[in-house]
Amino acid sequence: MNIVEVEELNFEDYRQLLSAMKAAYPNWPGNYWSEASIEKLIKKFPEGQIVVKADGVVVGCALSIIVDYEKFGDQHTYLQITGNYSFNTHDPKNGDVLYGLEIFIHPDYRGMRLGRRLYNARKELCEKLNLKAIVFGGRIPNYHAHSKEMLPREYIEKVKRKEIFDPVLSFQLANDFHVKKVLKQYMPEDEQSEEYATLLQWDNIYYLDEEEAQHQPNTYIRLGLVQWQMRPYKNLDELFTQVEFFIDAISAYKSDFALLPELFNGPLLAEFNNLSEAESMRRLAKYTPEIRNRFKELAIKHNVNIITGSLPSLEDHVLKNVGYLCHRNGLVEQYEKIHITPDEEKFWGMKGGDSIKVYDTDAGKVGILICYDVEFPELSRLLADQGMQILFVPFLTDTQNAYNRVRYCAQARAIEDECFVAITGCIGNLPKVENMDIQYSQSAVFTPCDFAFPANGVKNEATPNTEMVLISDVDLSLLEELHSRGSVRNLKDRRHDFYELKLKKKAER
Repeated sequence: MNIVEVEELNFEDYRQLLSAMKAAYPNWPGNYWSEASIEKLIKKFPEGQIVVKADGVVVGCALSIIVDYEKFGDQHTYLQITGNYSFNTHDPKNGDVLYGLEIFIHPDYRGMRLGRRLYNARKELCEKLNLKAIVFGGRIPNYHAHSKEMLPREYIEKVKRKEIFDPVLSFQLANDFHVKKVLKQYMPEDEQSEEYATLLQWDNIYYLDEEEAQHQPNTYIRLGLVQWQMRPYKNLDELFTQVEFFIDAISAYKSDFALLPELFNGPLLAEFNNLSEAESMRRLAKYTPEIRNRFKELAIKHNVNIITGSLPSLEDHVLKNVGYLCHRNGLVEQYEKIHITPDEEKFWGMKGGDSIKVYDTDAGKVGILICYDVEFPELSRLLADQGMQILFVPFLTDTQNAYNRVRYCAQARAIEDECFVAITGCIGNLPKVENMDIQYSQSAVFTPCDFAFPANGVKNEATPNTEMVLISDVDLSLLEELHSRGSVRNLKDRRHDFYELKLKKKAER
């Protein structure tokens, strides 16, 4: 075999098709596809009739029609779905499911993955035509050897667990189809399956209904990460001159998000050096309401969603570490640092918050965890369960080993929660500010590790300890594909029957 081709079936190929079919079904005389039926299918739906050729000869075939599946439901027979072989059930205008009528490979060519090529061609057609799914009734030809000792349901489970091999069902399961139902008398002439069949389905994750298709969002999202230089600032106006410079630059690149680091306004603590560390942080917190309002204005002015890093905030006399998601439409939402580091509690008297959520934005569903929080995998998993696509992590680390704790945990979150993770921090020195004197950062965007993503899970990263903006594009549609078809599926394969993760109810005060 030198050349393999997958193409539409032509009526002139019928003799070769019949020859391959007879070889594939030696025990099924009298039930082969007739010339008249093949001609009808080609006239009604030429795209749906696919053959695989080896050196120009037909050695396999996949036949299909489009049906309005609600008219049939899950309890139907082969004659019903084909309209008694008239194929008047083919409904390209109102149909929403690609229904598989036949698939076979000549026995001399099995083991060469030609069947997989036919299934892939069907999947591509389903996606191209924006159909919900591929559905078909599958034979279980080895069931007759086990029917006296087990029901079809038990047989199917054993095939799934690879305790029994079934030449048809085993192959279909390996090609991402799942069993929806067991059908009785689906194809009465199928004695090997004892008239049983499995109703199998493959879901098109790219399917859009009419309303969704009209408002299909852009799946390419651009992130702008500010690696912020700690330097002395005389006042808030001077600090915001630098902030707006970066926001303007990120906006000029048409970014959807701008991310700043944790406690980036730390230089303003120098004004309060005569006070204790705890008191100076409380004085700094007095700037936070104005900073929030300024970021809101910048988000609207520069048409970019801004994640403000974090800021100290006094709430009912309790000092917290909070930040704001300033949507470019003017909406502002607050997030909180949940886990306070030992130094934050010891020197500043900070307390952790008790709320997390996924934020709906015009560029996807995002979660935000501040620095130390990303080292607790439970938080990001709770966000992943709410549909998070991008996790933003503003951080502040003094040494490289502290930075690496944040970095490696953030990379782990991208893999285990099947999302993008963006991190950014501060660099430089603040010799006149106690407990915030040195900083280390290398901003980065991390991805899951699968074929659609970089092998090392790093989409982009900044130059370490250099003030700069990191611009990175991510494609949210790759996450949808990963959830369903990834080499491993961390979210889908969790053992909910064995363990669970949930938030406790908020304690009453």
